[in-house]
Amino acid sequence: MSRNYDTLSEAVNDLQARGYSDELTLREECVVCNGSNTSLHPDDFTIDEFHRFEGESNPSDESIVYAISSKKHNVKGVLVNAFGPEASSLTQAMVAKLATHPRQRSS
Repeated sequence: MSRNYDTLSEAVNDLQARGYSDELTLREECVVCNGSNTSLHPDDFTIDEFHRFEGESNPSDESIVYAISSKKHNVKGVLVNAFGPEASSLTQAMVAKLATHPRQRSS
């Protein structure tokens, strides 16, 4: 089922309502589940869906929200991140993982 969202907060709220309740943070070489302090390396998680949001007046207001799950670590959460030049500090493995998407959604 394709979902379209008008705002980033609408996307995050809906994903959380659908069970993506863990808060995730992007690090250079992994994604960290903040609640359990678990590190998810590229082979440890799946990007179930993602949604891009582009600022109407300011190109730096670009962000992306990922719905991420990991059966290995029993994690299902939301990662919100800016996209563009900020991604340059990521390892090649993380860049490749975040660039591989099953279904792209642009909002």
